Amino acid sequence: MNIPAIIPAPGPAVMQSLQYADERPACGAWPGYNTRMTNLPPLGDLTPAEFFRDYWQKKPLLIRQAIAGFAPPLNPEALFALAAQEEVEARLICHFDQQWQMQDGPFAALPARSQSGWTLLVQGVNLHDRAADALLRRFRFVPDARLDDLMISFATDGGGVGPHFDSYDVFLLQAHGRRRWQIGSQQDLSLKPDMPLKILARFEPEQEFILEPGDMLYLPPHYAHDGIALGDCMTYSIGFRAPSYQELGQGFLEFMGDSIDLPGRYADPDLKPGKAPAEISKRMLTDIAAELRKVRFTDDDIAIFVGQYLTEPKHTTYFTAPQQTLTPPRFASTAGKKGLRLALKTQMLYRGPHVFINGMSFEVEPQDRPLLARLANDRSLPGELVGAARADVAEALYTWYQDGWLEITI
Repeated sequence: MNIPAIIPAPGPAVMQSLQYADERPACGAWPGYNTRMTNLPPLGDLTPAEFFRDYWQKKPLLIRQAIAGFAPPLNPEALFALAAQEEVEARLICHFDQQWQMQDGPFAALPARSQSGWTLLVQGVNLHDRAADALLRRFRFVPDARLDDLMISFATDGGGVGPHFDSYDVFLLQAHGRRRWQIGSQQDLSLKPDMPLKILARFEPEQEFILEPGDMLYLPPHYAHDGIALGDCMTYSIGFRAPSYQELGQGFLEFMGDSIDLPGRYADPDLKPGKAPAEISKRMLTDIAAELRKVRFTDDDIAIFVGQYLTEPKHTTYFTAPQQTLTPPRFASTAGKKGLRLALKTQMLYRGPHVFINGMSFEVEPQDRPLLARLANDRSLPGELVGAARADVAEALYTWYQDGWLEITI
């Protein structure tokens, strides 16, 4: 079996990149590295183009010190506090006495940190913490339409979720402590029956290595892996959206249900007596099939569906309106000075004349598209652009502010 070489030799380019990162002064949003660094994709000496060409959905990649001197945005206590909140998606996985158990949050209490073999998984941390969101945005060399969320795993010694595979690409960034990873390119992805977790029935590891804080492992979809904590550790998982075509097809049919226009009603003026009253006639099927084949959809229909589908908030996502909503004139004045930014939970995309935000779509005039594209790409707008917005856009911005979809920059 051909085992991919996932640990590149530390050639001059790698060493130069790591040295450059270490020389940056420590300041900014995350203690330990410069905010200027947050604009750089954490790919070592690889460019995004090289990464896509050689690794993306092809083979694993281990990057030592992908983020040198990494200081995690959340400590364990802050993560535990998040897991206690009703609106946060969290799971507790325990492997005690050779038995697997899984429980959904919220969690008012967790096992003692001295107890080995348990793992806390908190999904969508970027929706609740701005520093975590900033970390996720470092991976925007992958388009927003594919970027999903940042999950944080805290595990005590020996903790893990068992050997498994993901149906999507994932970056595994070690944030605190150490974790031993075993990976394999096996084709047998059958699972153990009657388990609370999706654990591989026959795990065949081919490579093993230990990740330290700042190290990162990329795995393509369906690549088997198992991570075991060596003492307390935190691992950040950057996941990507990969909906099944079945899911997309069902969603598209529901979407098209609102736009199908088939006038008339079934009729059979030339109906003849039949010998089998319970049998559906071939003529009825033919007539109905002919009408259903009149259903058509355009590229525009697909674009609108995809944009709404990809920005639709998850069922656990709730937006919070401002405690004291500003009047439209006051909002315009304040936002014109301070600027606006999208709320952490807001998803915004665009395509051609269409703008998509939190499952809604809007057709935009050509002169307004650059401003809204700037808001989607930068996730913020400076005050001077807010002040220059035309009336229709200004009204939309105010409505989104009222709904909690965007906020005045602090």
